[in-house]
Amino acid sequence: MSLQTIKISDGFSVSAQIGVDDIEDLADKGVRVIICNRPDGEANDQPNVSEIEAAAQEHNIQVIYQPVIPGQISEDDIDQFLHHVEQSNQRILAYCRTGTRSITLWARYQLRLGVPAVEILSTARDAGYDLREALQVASPSLATSVPHYDIVIVGAGAAGIAVASSLMTRTQRLKIAIIDNAEVHYYQPGWTLVGAGVFNKAQTVKTMASLIPAGIDWIKAAVGNFDPENNRVLLENAKPVSYERLVVAPGIKLDWHGIDGLAETLGHNGVTSNYRFDLAPYTWKLVQSLKSGTALFTQPPMPIKCAGAPQKALYLSADHWKRSGVLDAIDIAFYNAGEVLFGVKDYVPALMQYIQTYNADLKFGHRLTRIDGPRKLAWFETTNDAGQTVEVERGFDMIHVCPPQCAPDFVRSSPLADDAGWVDVDQNTLRHKTWSNIWGLGDAMNAPNAKTAAAARMQAPIVANNLLVDLGEIHGVAHYNGYGSCPLTVERGKIVLAEFGYGGKLLPTFPRWILNGKKPTRLAWLLKEKILPPVYWQGMLRGREWLVDPQDSKPDT
Repeated sequence: MSLQTIKISDGFSVSAQIGVDDIEDLADKGVRVIICNRPDGEANDQPNVSEIEAAAQEHNIQVIYQPVIPGQISEDDIDQFLHHVEQSNQRILAYCRTGTRSITLWARYQLRLGVPAVEILSTARDAGYDLREALQVASPSLATSVPHYDIVIVGAGAAGIAVASSLMTRTQRLKIAIIDNAEVHYYQPGWTLVGAGVFNKAQTVKTMASLIPAGIDWIKAAVGNFDPENNRVLLENAKPVSYERLVVAPGIKLDWHGIDGLAETLGHNGVTSNYRFDLAPYTWKLVQSLKSGTALFTQPPMPIKCAGAPQKALYLSADHWKRSGVLDAIDIAFYNAGEVLFGVKDYVPALMQYIQTYNADLKFGHRLTRIDGPRKLAWFETTNDAGQTVEVERGFDMIHVCPPQCAPDFVRSSPLADDAGWVDVDQNTLRHKTWSNIWGLGDAMNAPNAKTAAAARMQAPIVANNLLVDLGEIHGVAHYNGYGSCPLTVERGKIVLAEFGYGGKLLPTFPRWILNGKKPTRLAWLLKEKILPPVYWQGMLRGREWLVDPQDSKPDT
């Protein structure tokens, strides 16, 4: 399906997210300047602006990167946008996730030029955008009624849909909304197996519409900011949504620009990552084609989601090379910014046996800082024996990169964030430490647990329970024990199933005589390959709380 561009004036159009394949068509339409108003890393299937720029250069199109956080357009943003537009006398296309940020910048720019707000609103409405709330600063009389809900859930990823479904299994009396603009939903734990040729990527994606629970209002929009003082969420067009209670579960941001040169070379020159939907198949292609040379695998500083995923890529790649008889010809190294192979020491002995089997060189305390794909060189920051920070250069034929990660921009800049930018919650009840009618779960909150889908599976019924306790519907506050699970795919057909909670306490689901998580087992592989996907799609996301046993406190008295 070709990209839909929306003409706003003779020389200016807007659109939703564009792809590399759209560039040729845009050039044929006469576009000579592209303005990107969307920060990189907002979605897992989002191409980086560097990829767009590389394709645009082939068609003599200039790309300007002016990222804007949804709902937080400043006067400086308008200044920059005005400069870009007025410096160009050629046809411009501006884009973001939906086009809303781009047309809002244009509208605020038009207000500065003295164009009446009514005229601007009419133009925007004809283009399919309602900017009444976005222009409210200049025109207070344009404000509209505010939708109100008993519970608003921000984010329709694993955590958001799971808590929505958990609520709906407990009560149908509440008016609940979930806010997320994504059209599709990903089973991200499956991408490790896509990168190993076990799954195809189509097995890891479904339409969002098929997963939103019946009875939940789906507000298909991006969140711009939070206004907890007034119990409101502000959408990217500045439209408010009012709530009695709020659940924040927007996931995590992958900072591809946190490593110099990475965004420009992803998917090319032997540079890949299973952390992106479209790149996991490239990982498998590289693994199959490599017969000799150097293969590097990297892990950034914590926190990251699925902390075992960087080494899972190593194990499954090395296992393929071993089975193909080429392992001895491949130099494997794992560059880890941390100081240990895995954070829970009980699982390290089994993992080290595989490190030795694959003859992988462990490089602790090495953080990937920059990469040159065409020259196949990577640089790592580390500390030498004298305690000095130095940079180490390493060549590669293939490199699997795990990017640095952080909370989404609109969370980090909000009143809900702690000093590090994460949603600030009590680690036991998952209730916000400042705002008592707000809860957080999933990858964006700051409890010291592993950021995994299994953790969200445990957290969702706990948050649902505690919301209903707060509403007076039930009694007995539930407590989260920090449970997380990391199925470490040490070879095709065997997994070390790490299950643990706060402080590294082991929390196995099955008795040791059934499944010993400290050792690689075939049963754990079958669990990962055959059982956990339906547990995710038909269980967790449908409110069927299989394999979940929240720890409850004593009932309220």
